[in-house]
Amino acid sequence: MSELHGIYAHLAELKGRVTRIVIAVGIIIAFILTFRAEPATLGGIPLYYPVPDPFHNIAAQITNHMRETLVPDGVQLIQTAPGQAFYAQVYIATLVGIAASMPIIVRELTAFIKPALSDGEAGAVRSIALPAIALFVTGAVFAYIAVIPFMLDFLYQYGEAAGLVTFLNVMDFITFVLQFVIAFGVAFQLPLIMYAATASGITDAKFWRRNIRYAIVILVVIGAIVTPDGSGVTMWFISGPMIGLYLGGMVVLERREQKMKKLKK
Repeated sequence: MSELHGIYAHLAELKGRVTRIVIAVGIIIAFILTFRAEPATLGGIPLYYPVPDPFHNIAAQITNHMRETLVPDGVQLIQTAPGQAFYAQVYIATLVGIAASMPIIVRELTAFIKPALSDGEAGAVRSIALPAIALFVTGAVFAYIAVIPFMLDFLYQYGEAAGLVTFLNVMDFITFVLQFVIAFGVAFQLPLIMYAATASGITDAKFWRRNIRYAIVILVVIGAIVTPDGSGVTMWFISGPMIGLYLGGMVVLERREQKMKKLKK
């Protein structure tokens, strides 16, 4: 009975923490879909303040900014069915809501698993929480600034070369962009995964160098699977950074292990 009571207590705690996460994400989503960011200037510094405007909301402003910065010249962004623009805005609001709530998500999940961890393990979890958020944001920004514009321009050059008028469905566009933003945010977690596996004793620092050839093959295959074309060019915009992260993580872990050995001596 005591074990059953403990399971119910854990489930109740998990439900409470998930509920807080959902509420936080939901509030941000509702805000983004309800308010417009109005520009203002204070002492020469550009600022923004929220104004209620469900139709020209922040999600619509983000969509418009993405259209201006990512859609290649000569390509027209359209909607082909009622509600597509709204659903695209909901997707954007959801991603922004999750990203903005990440500190709350990490805090709640860390607090939930903390009782099952030793003091050292709990400290390790806390120490990688902020780097995980920073790496996710870095990967997402890198994808948005460097990868997605090149890939869209590269893929749509074929239509331009053939003299075609190219249209891009707004849902396909938003899905394409969010797919790569999330994929790069997750891919940039690779060094932390390597660190966690080594720190927990599952592997040692030399494991990553011994298996570098297999790792490169796997990362290239991932790049080929994620990218939508078979040119063999765009996949390197995913595989290349991941290989770089792998090599960087490998070097850092080897130096960390050498440092730990010196301290023990």
